[in-house]
Amino acid sequence: MKVLVLNCGSSSVKYKLFEMADGSVLAQGGIEKIGLKDSFLKLTLPSGEKKIISRSIPEHKAAIEMILEVLQGAEYGVIKSLAEIDAVGHRVVHGGEKFNTSVLVTDEVMQGIEACIDMAPLHNPANLLGIRTIAQLLPSVPQVAVFDTAFHQTMPDFAYMYGVPYEMYEKYGVRRYGFHGTSHRYVSARAAEFLGLPVKGLRMITCHIGNGGSITAIKDGKSVDTSMGFTPLEGLLMGTRSGDIDAGAVTYLMDKEGLDTAGVSALLNKKSGLAGVSGVSSDMRDIDAAVAEDNKRACLALNIYKYRILKYIGAYVAALGGVDVIVFTGGVGENQIQLRRDIVNGLSYLGAKIDDGRNNQRGEEAVISADDSKIKVVVIPTDEEWMIASDTQSLVK
Repeated sequence: MKVLVLNCGSSSVKYKLFEMADGSVLAQGGIEKIGLKDSFLKLTLPSGEKKIISRSIPEHKAAIEMILEVLQGAEYGVIKSLAEIDAVGHRVVHGGEKFNTSVLVTDEVMQGIEACIDMAPLHNPANLLGIRTIAQLLPSVPQVAVFDTAFHQTMPDFAYMYGVPYEMYEKYGVRRYGFHGTSHRYVSARAAEFLGLPVKGLRMITCHIGNGGSITAIKDGKSVDTSMGFTPLEGLLMGTRSGDIDAGAVTYLMDKEGLDTAGVSALLNKKSGLAGVSGVSSDMRDIDAAVAEDNKRACLALNIYKYRILKYIGAYVAALGGVDVIVFTGGVGENQIQLRRDIVNGLSYLGAKIDDGRNNQRGEEAVISADDSKIKVVVIPTDEEWMIASDTQSLVK
């Protein structure tokens, strides 16, 4: 079975084509800057070499048409015809309370995704465009929707509810939903398998740390709390997102700066975080370089970043009644050696202990804790696309 995975963003479409028989990636790439004059497709060849094809791509349908064209093209094609694609899996950001698992796409599912647009106005419309485009171009191919929020639907009500009037929840669905669920689900399952530990009774904290970041408390393989909230803004300091902030400070800034809701959303989502505090960049590599030059604001940004991670881990140790395994994943979690060391050293009061030799690696599955550490600490590279492909295969079969 061949499964095409699509991740449609507001101005991009990423894709991977899997051969499910052996789990191999036949093709992968993405289209960026949709609707702009300098749009392009970047693809990765089996050798690892990257190629760029520049073309005017005015909207998402044209983007997906181009992806399908390249997949069966003479130069970079990996299939002879589109009939070889057996199913398509889509990342969908928000499923609200309606979807607690991946589902085959039907008219009712489409309506459910559409009903969540108010809660994910940048993402769900693009996700829907991807589904509708495949329905037009490949009408006989089954499609599956995999939701970022689904894994966190096992949280108890006292963990997901906010302290606002209950009517706000009943009328508008205002509550914690959590995101990165597909990643947290993959790495938690993979970590248990990698360590040879039974899921039942296992207390795990998964740290998906990248340009966007979230931490999840997992017990018996189920999410019981997570740092992102009604939107992906809550929680950790991120690349350009503020993370936790007093709502009173938000209204204060709106008054002082004359900001409307769009303006304050842009401030907190796109101009804050590492970039806003440091004045340098949202990229951790740039922050590290600035810290090495003793840039005071970059040092402050990094300290806030690490402190928030430590604080959430500590909170989730309390929520779980202890912790057996801590997992690092995401672009920063998988690659930042010093940050992992600092975090684990900050948990020494729990008996966590780093092994510097084991930790001295990037992007590989590894146990990085010492043999006498009371907590197993592991790095598990995430693979959300494989998770989507696996769900798609299971549901279609």
